[in-house]
Amino acid sequence: MSRSRLLAALAVAVAFFAGLSVDHAARAARRDGGQPYRPLDVFADVLAYVENGYVEEVKEKELVYGAIEGMVARLDPHSQFMRPEVYRALKEETTGEFEGVGIELAVKGDQLLVVAPIADSPAERAGIAAGDRLLAIDGASTREMGLSDAVQRLKGPAGSKVVLQVMRDAFKAPQALTVLRERVRTQSVTWRVLDPARGFALVQVKTFQERTDAALKKALDGARQELKGELRGLVLDLRNDPGGLLDQAVKVADRFLRDGIIVSTEGRTKKGAEVERAHEKDTEPGYPIIVLVNRGTASASEIVAGALQDHGRALILGTQTFGKGSVQSLIDLEDGSGLKLTVARYYTPKHRSIQELGITPDVVVADAAPPLRDDEGPGEKDLERHFKNDAASPAAAAGAVAPPQDYQLRTALDYLRAATIFKGAPTALPPSAVKR
Repeated sequence: MSRSRLLAALAVAVAFFAGLSVDHAARAARRDGGQPYRPLDVFADVLAYVENGYVEEVKEKELVYGAIEGMVARLDPHSQFMRPEVYRALKEETTGEFEGVGIELAVKGDQLLVVAPIADSPAERAGIAAGDRLLAIDGASTREMGLSDAVQRLKGPAGSKVVLQVMRDAFKAPQALTVLRERVRTQSVTWRVLDPARGFALVQVKTFQERTDAALKKALDGARQELKGELRGLVLDLRNDPGGLLDQAVKVADRFLRDGIIVSTEGRTKKGAEVERAHEKDTEPGYPIIVLVNRGTASASEIVAGALQDHGRALILGTQTFGKGSVQSLIDLEDGSGLKLTVARYYTPKHRSIQELGITPDVVVADAAPPLRDDEGPGEKDLERHFKNDAASPAAAAGAVAPPQDYQLRTALDYLRAATIFKGAPTALPPSAVKR
């Protein structure tokens, strides 16, 4: 490709990514001196030198893809350029089916961090846990490995094996775990009755994908049917839920709120702020709700926890959440590749940003014997180039600390029982009201 043709193509691409028309972009450039996309001159020169003078022949598309990947990787841990095969795999995951191991990854420095394994996935069964550092995939070091490359290496035909080298604080040395890839069919919502006599049920939301809200409604209806009509208390388990689709998080929170703000998002300018509100239609009755969270609770699941906490609709119990307070948009590109771009920050109904900080539980309860200490596990604040939280105050006031030997679910049941005894909102219950 000639240098002039390359510059023209890059100019069009830059205008497209910025969401501008070429004419608009050109007019803006002329106001700055009449030379549009001047920084691309250097890029075009380097590309031409590499194509014409590098010791070995290189493919132009690989060079351009590599340059785009490098550019996007400089932004933040969650923005990502995806080659066509990776983008197809990502879109598959939102439908709930793909072949691989089932891990949500993020970048921490020059390493890959496990945000959370998908519930009942091959990775979870092999012992991968939230907060693990993924050091190698089939012997290939992940140091400075891009997310796209890692995703491609983790995916593969069902029945094939992949060896993952992981490290966590509890390990004396890295461990190699062999994971058998499967056709992962993520059931985003599961449920069971916890206490038939008192009318308590547990609903676990494992990820927010297409139709998660519909699956939640089906779970609640199923619990009511098994309880012969009345659900009197709910444990909503969001532990190790890495997030997913924003619209599904809004619908799930809306199911438990009659009115008010669920979440607001703000882009580069506050003029583009959007507010999602609750509606009274199809709202669940006002039974007590306990929401379980941990370090693997991230993104969309933090939106739900934050909304229910700010409205006093639920008591949040567990450990500090991940702290991902940004929103990504998926952009289809014409060659089948895709761009996942951070376009906004989100805020809870009380306009709290959980970026870096996470959601602080109303009641902090560590698991009995966690493989990784939940209060010390890596979170958003540990990721390279993460956004800072400008707020000086913590995400929420520190909650009452329950004895660490209590299991989180057992403690949640204690609070539900106390709520029915005292006939009050669960968030108003003092720790002394909890049965031990």
